[in-house]
Formats: sequence, C-alpha cells, structure tokens
Amino acid sequence: MRTYIFLPPLKGMTGGVAVLHQVAEHLHAGGFAVSVVPREPGTPLPAGVPVCPWNELTLSQHDLWLVPEGWVNALTPGLQAGARCVVYVQNWSYLLSSLPPGVQWTQLPVFFLNVSQPVAWFTEQATGRSGPILRPGIDTRLFCPAPSGQNTEISSSHDAASAPGSTSGTTSGSTSGSTFGPITTPTIGWMPRKNKALAVRIRETFEARRALQGKPPARWLEIHGMTRQGVADSLRSAHIFLSTGFPEGCPLPPLEALASGCILAGFSGMGGWDYMRQALPPHEGGYVPWWPLREVPWQGNALVAADADVPAAVNGLETAARWLETDAPQLAALRANAARTVSHYTLESQRQAVLELWRQAAEGSLFMR
Repeated sequence: MRTYIFLPPLKGMTGGVAVLHQVAEHLHAGGFAVSVVPREPGTPLPAGVPVCPWNELTLSQHDLWLVPEGWVNALTPGLQAGARCVVYVQNWSYLLSSLPPGVQWTQLPVFFLNVSQPVAWFTEQATGRSGPILRPGIDTRLFCPAPSGQNTEISSSHDAASAPGSTSGTTSGSTSGSTFGPITTPTIGWMPRKNKALAVRIRETFEARRALQGKPPARWLEIHGMTRQGVADSLRSAHIFLSTGFPEGCPLPPLEALASGCILAGFSGMGGWDYMRQALPPHEGGYVPWWPLREVPWQGNALVAADADVPAAVNGLETAARWLETDAPQLAALRANAARTVSHYTLESQRQAVLELWRQAAEGSLFMR
C-alpha cells in the first residue's frame, strides 16, 4: 500500500495544509511509502517527503488516495483507478458545499477521516457514514508559556489605546500570559483574518464597558502576517486570546494560545469543542452546545461563547480581565486544565495516531470495503 496525499492549490500555507504536511512527514519517518501530490507547481512542500507531480500521478487499487474535503474533484484519479479514497474532513462546513450539483457523498465510494469529534459527529449526521478521528498536533517547544515573571515585548507602529476598529496596538512592556499576580491592563491577542467585523464589534463593546467602569483600555495585539515564531512570541506576550474563528474543524490558534499561557475566550467554530470546555458556570453566562461532547480528562479551560454571539464574547473577555485584575483563584484551575488539554495535542500524540491508523489500513482493517 502506497499513500498519496493531495496538496490543494492555495496561495500560502494554511492550518489545514500544515496538518497534511505533518501527516506526510509522520508517515515518511515511520517507514510508510508516501508521496505528496501538489496540484500546482510552487505549492509549499513538507520536508523530505517524496513528491509526485500531478500530471505524473498514476494510482492503483492498492493505493490510498488522501484528499481534504474541500476538493472533491481531486478524488477523480483515485475513483477512476479504484484506489482507496479517503476524504480527510478538516472543516465540517466544506463537507457538503464542495460537492458538485446533484452529487451526494452516498454516491461516492469513499471513506472519511475526521479531524475532531465534532466533525466526526457532523460527518455521520450528514452522510450516514462514520470514520476515525485524526487530530492535529502543535509544536509545544515553540508554543509554550514564557518563564514566570519574565516580560515579553512586541513592538508595533500604533498605540495600544487606538480607537476601536484599528488593526494593531503596541504591547511594549506587557507581561507574559503565564505571569502570576494582578494585571491591571490586559493584553488581548486577536486574529483579524478570523471574522474581523465581529472581532471589531467585540472590541468596541468591551472597551465601551471598560470606559464606563473607569478602567484603562486594554492593549490589543493583532496577530497577522507573522512567521510561526512571531505568532508564538505574540501569544506569549498576551494575557488573553480572543478566538473569533467559525466555522472550524479543530482550530489551531486557540490551542496554540492555551499552550502559550493565554486565557482563551470567544468562539469555538463548533470544531473547537473537541478540546474546549466551558469554565464559566451557567449562571454567569456559561454556554455549552446541544450536540454530544466526548469525555475528556480535563475540565473548564476556556470562556466559550456561542458562535457570533458578541455580547457573550464580551462577557467572556470581561470575566477573563476581572480574574486577571483580582488574581482570582479560578486562574489556577484554568491554567492547569489548559496544560492538561495541550498535553493531548502534541506532535508526538499526532505521530502515534497517524502510525496506528496507517498500520490498520495496511493490515486491511481500515479504509477497506
């Protein structure tokens, strides 16, 4: 069995493509025959993994053809060859929208591999087919808290107290999210590429309420257009991370924020509930979804709002800021649960999961009819 992994024609590296790279690298290092297949020249490639150009791709019924869910037409070579076609569902929202008119998944001889438990649940609800779960892993050597008591400085060209809706703010002199002790002016990291308009509404409302309470504006740190090292350094400098992404399959930025010592507040995108667990009690606005959640060995690690609920996201930010301002006892439990969460999403955990799934596939007990 040889595995071929389709790399879609995207302009730059995305979280989903990065996960495909990781899977290919794990398989290659684990002794499995694997090649990546970029749809177009110039596509970023994983290190050390053999490359098969698209126009040279020749599949057989013994091969495994792995394609992300948003690229249904890329399944064609595998379907024509009778290969073992596996759709890696990395975002539930693209599962149905990517289908050509008149085509249903039940008509296609494919298997599903899901990136998270919420995605697996949605896939089964929408297609009637279940599939195993392969979660992403993050580099915990890169995404980790700063040593307690150390400050991390990120410079910017705009002042932190700029008007709501501005796109960046200085965090010079801000303390790391891992620093203990009362924090009077929190630094809030956010990503404008994730539903920017909603993020701006949240920021405006949060700052309006702080002004009513006689509190200084928060420092807002825009995380955009950075290297991975830059993202990691920025997250380490923030006390709170505002998650505004939805829809999501298993969102990496909030997970990286947890690993970096941030308090996580905001939206889950549905897929975030694979690891997010509500730290707010119901009487303080704590929201939990109606669909089933898996049992996990950690408790509340985030202040989660329903997707697109601006007032609820503001409530989460205010709670996080208040806990920081008062050095609340809830912080210790929140940080312990965050660390426990992250320990289950390491690159090593991902590597073990990849190799176990592919061992089953090679034995014929998975992705076989």
